[in-house]
Amino acid sequence: MAYMSQEGYDKLIAELKHLEGVERPKASAAIAEARDKGDLSENSEYDAAKEAQGHLEAKINQLKLAISEAKIIDTSRLSTDSVQILSKVEMTNLANKAKMAYTIVSENEADLRAGKISISTPIAQGLLNHKVGDEVEIKIPRGTIKLRIDNITVG
Repeated sequence: MAYMSQEGYDKLIAELKHLEGVERPKASAAIAEARDKGDLSENSEYDAAKEAQGHLEAKINQLKLAISEAKIIDTSRLSTDSVQILSKVEMTNLANKAKMAYTIVSENEADLRAGKISISTPIAQGLLNHKVGDEVEIKIPRGTIKLRIDNITVG
């Protein structure tokens, strides 16, 4: 089961509709066009189109599974007492005094450019259940960082 926001769930549904309604017909058309070019045993366009269709179908099945396993979180019921999924955490790196903010989200919603990190990342795992004012040391691939939690809001 994957916990996610309504926004994340809606994005998955929209992507699935796009893949099924737009990309799937395109893939079928590409296969038909390649098939019309003659001998299939030496037709690399046909092979490529079939492979692309296979990847597309795998992605559609993956999305359907994610949607079926999704549990939408009612953000109005979330607490800001401690860090949890869908918490927006403002913190300070105590080594260089850099300020940063991340929202902790499900794997499917992670988008570092938008400031959304997956709950399975070392930073998110290190922040979970901590409170404002807590200083936490988190092991990351490059070593250990020390962060102070400055604020927790609902992302």
